[in-house]
Parts: sequence; C-alpha cells; structure tokens
Amino acid sequence: MFSISNAKPIYRSYKWDKGAGLEIGKRTLVMGILNATPDSFSDGGRYLAVEEAVKHACQMVQAGADLLDIGGESTRPGAAFVSAEEEISRIIPVVVALREELPHIPLSIDTYKAETARAALKAGAHIINDIWGLKHDPDMAKAAAQYNCPIIISHNRKERNYNALMPDLLADLQESVDLARQAGIEENNIWLDPGIGFAKTYEDNLEVMRHLYKIVELGYPVLLGTSRKRFIQNTLALPASEVVEGTCATVVLGAAQGCQLVRVHDVGAVKRAVTMTDAMLYGTVKP
Repeated sequence: MFSISNAKPIYRSYKWDKGAGLEIGKRTLVMGILNATPDSFSDGGRYLAVEEAVKHACQMVQAGADLLDIGGESTRPGAAFVSAEEEISRIIPVVVALREELPHIPLSIDTYKAETARAALKAGAHIINDIWGLKHDPDMAKAAAQYNCPIIISHNRKERNYNALMPDLLADLQESVDLARQAGIEENNIWLDPGIGFAKTYEDNLEVMRHLYKIVELGYPVLLGTSRKRFIQNTLALPASEVVEGTCATVVLGAAQGCQLVRVHDVGAVKRAVTMTDAMLYGTVKP
C-alpha cells in the first residue's frame, strides 16, 4: 500500500511579465497538455494549426488549467525524432499566439533540446519540461540557468536496468538535481517528475505510483504526468480516449502522496477531481 506523505507542502511563488504567475503549495495545480505534433499517442495532428492550438488552449484554461505544456515532438515510445529546427517551427508560433491571447497563463515547453528551450523562452515561454532530466543535452541545464526559469526534471533511462526500482529512481533524480545545481539553477526553480511511462514496465509504473511520496520527500515540487498513459489503458482494457476515470484515479492518488502539479489532457474532469481532493487534503473548498 502507499503512504500519504508526511512532508509539508512545498511553497513556490513565481511572477512573470504580462501578469503571468504561479503559486505552488496552496492547492493541486493542473497543467493542460497542448501537443503541436502530428503523432502524439492520443491527440496527434489535432492542434498543428496555430488557430486550433489557441482555441484548445483557451478551452483548457476555461476548464481550469493553471498552466499549459506545449510540445513539438511526441515523447511516446517509438516516436520519430524531430530536429530542433522542426520542433521550433511547430511551437514558436503557438507560444507567440498564446502570449497574446492568454498573457496571464504560464507556458511550459516540453523539450529535451536546449536550442528549442532557448528559442521558446526567448519567445515568451516560462518553464522548461525536460523528459530526460538534463541528461540528454548537456547544454540544457545552462539554458535554464541563463533564463532563471523553473525546470521540470523527469526520471528517464536509456535502458531499463534497475537493481532496485525505487532506490535507483531516486538516485537518478538526485543526479539530475546535482547537474542542475552545478549549472547554477536555483533551488527554487527545480521541480521533479517521476517519469511514469519512461523506461518502466507496467508493473514498474504501478510500483512508482505506490511510492510517489518518496519522490516528494526529496524536497521539491513534484509534477505527475499519467494522463491517458498505457498502464491505465492496459489496466482498464480501454483506448486512450476512454480512460479519463483512470487518469483521475492516478492524479488523486498522486495528490494524496504530495504531488502538487498534474499534467493532463482532460482538464475539466481532472480539475473537479483535484478540487475535491484538495478540500480533503488542504481544507480548500474554492478552486
């Protein structure tokens, strides 16, 4: 069984230009997923056009998204590699349009390439979301330090060669944190992600879900990204488009263990689930 974390909520406050800001630690924050890709596993190709991407972003914000995560390359297993040049061409027009349409909403860029991250931050994005935890591109940590921005450090490995899953995962994350600190990234700008679905079997994902509190106890805000993922589909024997209840179950379990942000496709349903969860965990009744 899992254990509800005894760690106190971690508070972080960020303020950017045009009124964009974020407070971590008062309730569970919802990050809406915006894929400007042709091949993402559940919504590839739907938001390639800037107009459609902006429309969908506005819908997610109306449904309760606190921030948005924009991706220009699918991170599903087996997805085709996308050059930084192509990735930039996909996401920069979206970033620019959203800074005009939704200036108060923080924008995260889902990339493991420093060149893409720099271009997006220069265009007005606020946060880097690196699924390789600073270990793919040695320049990524420098980019985050240069722009003094929050960076989400995800757990990942090229090979699934664990001696013991959770101790190794925690050690891997600590290595990434050390890389961040050595590059000059401020402690306040480090967030963690358990990397559900990356270099993990079905059983591994379930084990990590039961031990999220151990990642929380490392002392950084934790973002949980489980939305529509394969382990939920396999458990429920349903396609990605029909597992919103399964996603809600995972985010509630994550919040109960201390995860303070959740990255999801189905913002409205998840927002309702975490609002109820927060009422029980934080004593918070207002969204």
